[in-house]
Amino acid sequence: MADPTTTIPLTGISFPISEYKRRQDKVLEAVRRAELDALLVTAHVHLEYLSGYNGMGGYFAPFPLILVPGRSPVFAVREYEVEAVIAESCVGEVFPYTQEKDFAKVCGEILRRFGVQAGKVGFELGCWNLAPADLMALQAQLPEMKVVDATRIVPTAAAVLSDLELEAMRASMATTDLAVRTFQNSLTEGVTEVEVYAAIKKQVKEAGGELNDFCSLTFGDRVRLAHGAPARYPLHKNQPAVIEVGGASGNYSAGLVRAGVLGRNPEAESIYELSLEALEAAIAVIKPGVTAGSVDAAARDVIARSGRHRAFRHRTGYQTGLRWSERGGLSLEPDSKEIVQLRMTLHMPMFLFSQTGYIFGVSEQVLVTERGAEVLSSTPRSLHFA
Repeated sequence: MADPTTTIPLTGISFPISEYKRRQDKVLEAVRRAELDALLVTAHVHLEYLSGYNGMGGYFAPFPLILVPGRSPVFAVREYEVEAVIAESCVGEVFPYTQEKDFAKVCGEILRRFGVQAGKVGFELGCWNLAPADLMALQAQLPEMKVVDATRIVPTAAAVLSDLELEAMRASMATTDLAVRTFQNSLTEGVTEVEVYAAIKKQVKEAGGELNDFCSLTFGDRVRLAHGAPARYPLHKNQPAVIEVGGASGNYSAGLVRAGVLGRNPEAESIYELSLEALEAAIAVIKPGVTAGSVDAAARDVIARSGRHRAFRHRTGYQTGLRWSERGGLSLEPDSKEIVQLRMTLHMPMFLFSQTGYIFGVSEQVLVTERGAEVLSSTPRSLHFA
């Protein structure tokens, strides 16, 4: 839902202002609980979550959204980008800087104005878009400031989705399912990866949908590539094919992995069956209150029993939502004590390595409900044979 107050065409925010206010209040409450005097949000996904602005201009230097309890959030942005930030966010107060070297000075002035120059200030130290040099420059401006790692504050608040966010995730998954069906229907001898991807984009466009920018799509020996972008490589008889793709709605993305074989391929089929068994074991234990580590363990135990320990070389899954994922979110990995919560969405890409190095498997995108995991996709998990 675009903001009707902007006069620039095709700009505005994706959700009502009340939704962003809800998010900001939730984060500010977390700031209070952490006994922080301020929080500087710099990860682009987190900026978009809290304000609507996607942070594109922040490649030059950080565009922090500064949150102080008891005050409305403010942006510190490059002067060149001021109109874009105002038009594409719900934040009305913007403090500009002109050159990269001016960032720390302006940001320091804002924190002094708010009276927190000697306070405990949280930074997203574990996320992108904040360079060590930026933090060092700001610390030089405010030598009494106490730097605190606040990487987890925004993603923890964002993990539990609202009704509007869940609606966007379901709409995104409908597009993802269309993309996967097109992939499956396009697997014919001689077709190239880029031709299949073009067919997917055409079907999605005709249906009025939108795809996330990321798509991994590989055939044959190229299935050994993790996150392989579509290339001009043809599919041949008895070769495997795998896709990881996600639709987008309001910039909320629901990714999915599905695979197929043109003919038969025993090696790919075998690793796929193990991937499917491990995925279903993980889904079965998901419910509110379990640890992320216990979900990972359920999948890992299946693989351990198979004797193919080196087949699994990553985590079982991760928290999803806006822009697919971001560093700092919940991760389904060994020994994690993070708690799975009601109304989280999780993507579990169960990619395994075959004996010759095929990276092959299946995933699901699930919603955590009171009864357990609700699978959002309508596409069968079975291996597709063409």
